[in-house]
Amino acid sequence: MKTILFILPIFIATQIIAQPMKTLEKISWHGQAAISIENGEQKIYIDPYKLENEDKADLILITHSHGDHLSADDIAMVATENTKFVCPHNCISPLQDLGYRNITGVSPGDRIMVDGTEILAVPMYNIVKTNFHPKENKWTGFVIDVGGVKVYHAGDTERIPEMKEVECDIVFLPLGQTYTMNSVEEAAEAALDTGAEIAIPIHYGLYEGTKEDALRFKELLAGKMDVVIMGE
Repeated sequence: MKTILFILPIFIATQIIAQPMKTLEKISWHGQAAISIENGEQKIYIDPYKLENEDKADLILITHSHGDHLSADDIAMVATENTKFVCPHNCISPLQDLGYRNITGVSPGDRIMVDGTEILAVPMYNIVKTNFHPKENKWTGFVIDVGGVKVYHAGDTERIPEMKEVECDIVFLPLGQTYTMNSVEEAAEAALDTGAEIAIPIHYGLYEGTKEDALRFKELLAGKMDVVIMGE
């Protein structure tokens, strides 16, 4: 009996630790900042862009209004008449102009529930390159609860102080150094700020940033947190 009591907590702890990595099986990166998540029966897209296949999204999250994040053609590939949208308030009108109506506007700090999925809107902005993503625009990253695992999509952002306040298990961070982070090293520090178990680089390889940058990101975080480079 004593042996069983000793082993059981270890088994439970192992299951908890393994959960975020298991959740990655439900997530796909489509390039740039576009990811999709299967959360039970719900299909979620964030910033769909340059998609290769049509799909049916139950929920689409938009981080901000730039064309590689709010892309009319790509949204049309996955949106149906029943698709719900969550976005910053200044993205509502562009989506309405495209004919979509089921839209919830959010500001940083807002926490909402959409068909059983909890979503927290968090700040997303530049500190150095303020003309690209100004803080006053109140654009948002998102923390999504996926079966108890908190997935943080940071959006187009530099390393900002609020990242230390975000509770997450998996973080998707932009790696391009023209519009988002100022260096790969800054992106790695941002990953550590979040306290996530797993970091995944995105927003590289198309207009800015390279695969070598992603490998450098992984190298900088070796021994500190797991880094998964999707599409390898």
